[in-house]
Formats: sequence, C-alpha cells, structure tokens
Amino acid sequence: MRLKEFRLFSVLFFISFSCWAQFTLDITVVDGSNNPVNNVEVYLKNIEYVLVTDETGKVQYNNLDAAIYDLIVFAYGYKIVEQKVSLSANEKITIPLEQLGEQLSEVVLTQQREKVFALRRLREVEGTAIYSGKKTEVIQIDQITGNLAANNARQVYSQVVGLNIYENNDAGLQLNIGGRGLDPNRSANFNTRQNGYDISADVLGYPESYYTPPPEALSEIQVIRGAASLQYGTQFGGLINFKFKPPSYKPIEFVSRQSIGSNNLLTSYNSLSGTKGKLSYFGYFLYKEGDGFRPNSRFNSRNGHIHIGYQFTDKTKLTAEWSKLNYLAKQAGGLTDAQFIADPEFSNRERNWFDVDWNLYSLRLDHQFSTNTDASLHFFGLDASRSAVGFRQNRVSQPDDITQARELLVDNFSNWGAEARVLTRYKIKERTSALLLGSKFYKTSNDQRQGPGSASLAPDFNFATDQFPNFERQAQFDLPNLNVAFFGENVFKLSDKLTVTPGFRFEYVKTESEGSFQNIVLDLAGNVLLNEAVRDDRVFERNFILLGIGATYKWNKDIELYANFSENYRSVTFSDIRITNPSFIVDPNIGDEDGFTADLGLRGKLGNDLSFDFSAYGLLYDNRLGEVLDVDNGRVVRLRGNIGKAFIYGLETFADWNIKNTLLNQNDNLKLNMFTNLALTQSEYLESQRNNVEGKKVEFIPTINLKTGLNFGYKNLLGSIQYTYLSEQFTDATNAPQDVTDNQRGIEGSIPAYDILDVSLSYTYKKWKLETGINNLLNKSYFTRRATGYPGPGIIPSPPLTFYTTLQFKI
Repeated sequence: MRLKEFRLFSVLFFISFSCWAQFTLDITVVDGSNNPVNNVEVYLKNIEYVLVTDETGKVQYNNLDAAIYDLIVFAYGYKIVEQKVSLSANEKITIPLEQLGEQLSEVVLTQQREKVFALRRLREVEGTAIYSGKKTEVIQIDQITGNLAANNARQVYSQVVGLNIYENNDAGLQLNIGGRGLDPNRSANFNTRQNGYDISADVLGYPESYYTPPPEALSEIQVIRGAASLQYGTQFGGLINFKFKPPSYKPIEFVSRQSIGSNNLLTSYNSLSGTKGKLSYFGYFLYKEGDGFRPNSRFNSRNGHIHIGYQFTDKTKLTAEWSKLNYLAKQAGGLTDAQFIADPEFSNRERNWFDVDWNLYSLRLDHQFSTNTDASLHFFGLDASRSAVGFRQNRVSQPDDITQARELLVDNFSNWGAEARVLTRYKIKERTSALLLGSKFYKTSNDQRQGPGSASLAPDFNFATDQFPNFERQAQFDLPNLNVAFFGENVFKLSDKLTVTPGFRFEYVKTESEGSFQNIVLDLAGNVLLNEAVRDDRVFERNFILLGIGATYKWNKDIELYANFSENYRSVTFSDIRITNPSFIVDPNIGDEDGFTADLGLRGKLGNDLSFDFSAYGLLYDNRLGEVLDVDNGRVVRLRGNIGKAFIYGLETFADWNIKNTLLNQNDNLKLNMFTNLALTQSEYLESQRNNVEGKKVEFIPTINLKTGLNFGYKNLLGSIQYTYLSEQFTDATNAPQDVTDNQRGIEGSIPAYDILDVSLSYTYKKWKLETGINNLLNKSYFTRRATGYPGPGIIPSPPLTFYTTLQFKI
C-alpha cells in the first residue's frame, strides 16, 4: 500500500503545467543619495510574499495579476514606506527611503517594526520552502526584552505555545525544550538547524543538540510543529531553525554587549558585519563564564561564527559559514528528593566534568533559473566531540569515593550531508501554485567509548584502563550511519480562499554498529571471576514513506483556518542501546517509534489591536520509548524500552492584545501589550505490554502550561513582566509520584507544579543600550528535571533569584 501511495503522490506532483508570466513588478530601493540599499524587506500584502533586496537594491515579483497591490517596505534605520501600486502592465518603480532621525524613541522604532511583523508568520512560500497549512511560530529576537545574555529560554520562547523547558543553570549553553509529551533533553525530538542546515550530533543516530546559537546573534527563531517532517526530517517535534542576523547594509557595523550577573556570570559578545559591493559578511565572538548557584559547578565557553556571502549576479549567490563552540563545565550532580527539600543548593559531587567541542561548516548556493523557478544546494558538515567524566550511581546519595575510578564517556562525531531543493511556481486556471522537490544525502562516521577515567579531581578526559582494568562498564563502538531522503510538497490554490498542500518524504536509513563491550563478573569480595570482550556487530536497514497534507482557508485578508496531518517516525539506534547506564537497563528488543501529528486552528489578527492563534492538536505515538520500574533478577530496576501506544491531545492558545492601540492610541511614545500563552494537554497510554502503564498519563506533560505577561515602554524605556506556571508532570510511564522521603535515588517521581516571575528593563540612549532584570523574582525553589545520566543522576535544581545587567554599544 505504501508503494502505491507513493506512486499516486508522484503522479500528483509531476503533473503537467505551464510557466508563463502575466505581469512583472520590478522594485529598486534607494537611500536619500540615490544609492541602492540591500537587505530591505519588501512585502506585498495581497499575496503575503516577502522578498529581500540584493546588493543593487532590487527585487522582482512575477506572475502578478492586474490589481492594486499594498506594498510595505522595511529596513533598519529608515522609515517604513507604505504605498499602493496599480498594476496593469509590466512595471518598474523606485522607492526612496528616508533615514530615521536620532530623536525617534525606542518605543517608536519598536512599534514600526511591529507594524510590519505583527503579520510575521512564515508565509506560504519562502525561498525554496513551503509552509502553507503548517503551524508555524516565529520569534523575533529584537522584540524580546529579557535575559539574552544567559539565553533564558523561558523568556526567549515565551510566545511559543506549550513548550516544556529544562533549566540547567548553564547560561543557555544548551537548549533543552520539548512539547506535546516529547522529552526536552537537549531538544532531541526536534530537527535543529541554523540557517537551514543541521547542527545536532547525528540527525537520526544521536539527534541531541550540544550547541545552541546565542540569541544575541540571531534575527529570528522559526518553530514549525510536527508537520515539518515532510521537508526537514522525521522528528515528532518538528523543526527549530535559528536564523542569524543578516549582514548590515553599511560597509561596517560593530556591536559590543558586555554582561554581568549573579553567581559571577560574565559574558562578552562582539560582532562585525557589513556589505561592500557584492560581498557581505557577518561574524561574532562570544565568551561566557560563571559559577552555578550550587557548589562544584562552574563553566566557561567560547563561541564564534563567520558568514561570508557573494552575490555573483542578481540570480546567483554563494554563502559560506563556519561555527565554533568549545565549553567546559563542572557539574554539581543530582539530588534525592530528601536532599532537595533539605537544601536545594547541596552537592556531593566534586569530580564531575563535561566538555564539548563543536565545529560546523556550511556552503550554500542559491540560484534563480527563471522568474518562476528557484533552487538551492546546501553542503554542510560537523566535526565535534563531547566528553563526560565523573561519578554517577543510581544511589544518588552515595558519597563519591575519590580514590576510585570515575566513569568516562567520549563521543566523536564526524558527519556531512547535502540537501538540494527546487521550487517552481506555475498556473492552474489562472491561480498560482507552487511545487517543491528536494533530496538529502547524509553520512556519519561516529564512535563512542565508555570506560574508567582517572581518580583525580581535574577535568581529565583520558581513559585510565591500565590503572582500573576491571572497571565494570566498558565499551567501544564505531557507529556509521547512512541516510538518503527524497521529499516533495505542492501548494494547490483551489480557490481564492482555499489552499491544499499534500506532501511526501521517502527515507532510507542504514545503521551499523561495529565494536565490543566488556563482560566483567565479580564475586562478593570484588575479585574478578570473568573479564572478556564480547563482540557485537549489527546492521539495521529500513526504508519508509511519510505522507502528509495541509490546508488553509482564508476567512478574510487577516484571518485564516488551517489544518494539517503528517506521519512521524523516530529511529532507535545502537548509540541509544550500547551505552551502559547504572540508572536503568535497556530492553534488548527496543525498536523504532512511529505515529502521526494533526493540527486544526484559527489564526490572524483583529485590526491592529489583537493577534491570535487558537488550535487543537492530536499526536499518536506508537511504540513510544519510555522508562518503567521493573524487576530484574530479584531487584527493582528502571527499564528503558518501548512502552506502548500513547495518544496526546490538547488546546494551544496564544493572544497578544495591543492595549495601547485599543485605549491609548494617541500617544506614539507609549507601548503596552499583554500576551497569554496557554496550553491545556491531556494524554493516555492506550495500550501497553508493561505492567501498570495502560491508562496512565504520558511523561513530560503538565496539564496546564501557562506563560503570560506585559510588554511595556515609554520613549526609550522598554520592559517586560512575565509569569510562568506549569502543573505537575510525571517522568516515567507508571506515573510514580514524588516521594519526599526518598533518600537514595531521586530518579523516579513526578515534577511538582511550579511558578516563576521574571522582570526585565532596557533603556536606549543614542548608540548605547542598558539592559537589566531579575529572573525568578519570587525566589521559588523548584526543579524541572530528574536526570538519569549527566548532569545527574537525580534531581537537577533550578536557579533561585538571579539578576543580570548588560551594556550594549553599537556603531
């Protein structure tokens, strides 16, 4: 049946079409001296399509019908231009921009940006991607008044509905977000990208993200829910794409941000960008260091990025990028429930260290074959490693014997890939449709080793096998993976109001495991009875097709209904299976997960007063991976494996009310918005072969997930107040409750409900900007995670009240 479905969709996508243009609108944007201005966003409101000017200041719209078009032009440092264009033949127009005066306040500048981008969701078609019918959310970084220096995810993602966030007290070095019942650990259930290419360790084999671009360097973060699987991968979570700031239109622009904060936090962000002729560039360097609020915790990191673009012609552009991250963190370890209640700042681990070295490479070619057809070819690669050394036991309260070996895990990641996309527009009965076809090749050559580390207190990531030959958990594996994918989507305009977008994705995955582990048996006195290497080589091949469809119905020019359905898949790899963990054992029959995601929603805006997105969703998770308590050889253990079939459903609502426009519209220097972000979620295990699971709730799902607050401002002063509340959530499939008397493990149990209040302010004076704020103003004691491995095991407490201050200088 799958093959027949694929053939049907292939026929659908390769239908015959003609590619004639009706009218063309050529637009040139210039400054007051009649010089061209690049990186200007030109928006045709009628067709909801944005183009960005090239180095000659030009954009071109094709296949336009005779009509009167609403045109909006936006560029940093210039006043917004709004005008109507009457098109009855091919037209060429020039739009002059007027530079903003120094006297305009930050509130006025912010509201000018919002005037355009209150509309800003991902358009039906952008570049060589299709977003029609999908649930999309775009975070505009320059609209955030919050703790960007520490990458506070609560504030950065405050307007993305239903996200569940782990807080690790590492100044945002790692992003840990999930949603809809997906484990937040290192955002492994999302396909994470920057500027369109993968940044995780191994997209299918080890999809954890140890690297996260700093928000200070970003223009926006795109979040596309489960239906993104057709274009971007198979993950249940969908896509997170970090878009860096575009190069400045000026020859040189310099930004410096220096921050201090609680627990000796120090960050230094410095960037250069500009455009000269056909060459554009952007680069930054970020240094972070600080201590955690607990003993035995501190970190330092160095992160840099370079982007070079060259516009060969008005139709062809080449960009190259390199990103580098290196950080070292000392980790305080996890706590039991009893330890957390007695003192959440306690630590009994002084030898636990974590090290990451990340190198990303990218080369992208964009070319316009014709006025209707765009193409992109993206080559990317990763050369990286992560190492963790320390004492971790399932008895979290057990003191660390500093004379004994620590456990050391070292992973090396070497992968590369290429993704090609072609998008063409064509006419069906005078309505413009769009076809996207693409393919991806991805190859990894990864290895991992587990064994004894030294007995020292230092961050020593060398194996000490000669000193501790009988260390029980030892393994060494090479893990090559191969992934080939083909995908396609087509936007069909069935009427002026109704659009339908079907799609498919074919995946071929080959996973291999080559290596061995040590089988060591000791007697009760610790004497070695057996120490042998056990070879374990495996090959696992699979191929499958994912299908999906989306639809939108435009109620009017500002409001639309949308719906989508998409199949999802998540592979289990030997990387998941082979690491031996003292906190749980792995079912040898563990297998892949599959299921689907569906959304139905209403989104849009009411005048300039209210923007909203109300939706319902359902997610079916078959063979869901999870953990339960089980009995192994007479002892109670935590078992990881396929738990059963789960169904997750809920309501996700977002509303942003511009109080100033509604009640105080006469005051241009005043800003006052109230937003509410509420997710109400229910879940149930429908089937399970495990004891005490069927009928239980799914892990990592608070029934209530609320973020609400005020964004306000007067002249050059901006501020935000945000309140966050999450109800109780479970961490295992048997729904074990929190046991406040637990003085041994801290790994099982629920996460109690918690609420947090954050306050931030910023003030701008000419080229200077001062930002400050307090996170967790009410000084609540809470936690968001029970870790089964690093940085635990056990409860990982979240930070108490902390402050930050940032000084920015920009020329």
